[in-house]
Amino acid sequence: MFDKEIKSILFVCLGNICRSPLAEGIAKKRAQEFGLDLALDSAGTGNWHVGEHPCNDSIKVAKLNSVDISNYKARQVTHNDFKDFDLIVTMDSQNKRDLDNRGLKGSIKIADFRADGADIPDPYFFNGFEGFPKVYEMIDEGIVNILKKIKENL
Repeated sequence: MFDKEIKSILFVCLGNICRSPLAEGIAKKRAQEFGLDLALDSAGTGNWHVGEHPCNDSIKVAKLNSVDISNYKARQVTHNDFKDFDLIVTMDSQNKRDLDNRGLKGSIKIADFRADGADIPDPYFFNGFEGFPKVYEMIDEGIVNILKKIKENL
């Protein structure tokens, strides 16, 4: 699946306060379970939330699943990320288009690893907390599939 060994992954969403910090936190937990030593980080395509902690509902759903993202701080994707990370995983097709427009070609969105191929919806636009557990499950499923593929390529 991957044309090179993956040692670092950047997870990208729009503002880096919901999906991508969840993905980073889940990936850190799952990578440890898989026995993989990976550099993991997250960022947003936009700069609206730079320096902010993840949203309260992301922190809450992570904590319910024994993942602590409460100290993460949002940042925006930089040009250095394109060379510093072996794999950049976007949460949805718009995030991928945003990165493609910045010159990143061949990024892999998490939906490529999900059975139904759907984007990971932004839970920030759901009515309250209701969407966060589903989004967590979708991201977790994608992370597990990514890590299985990485482990197979070792």
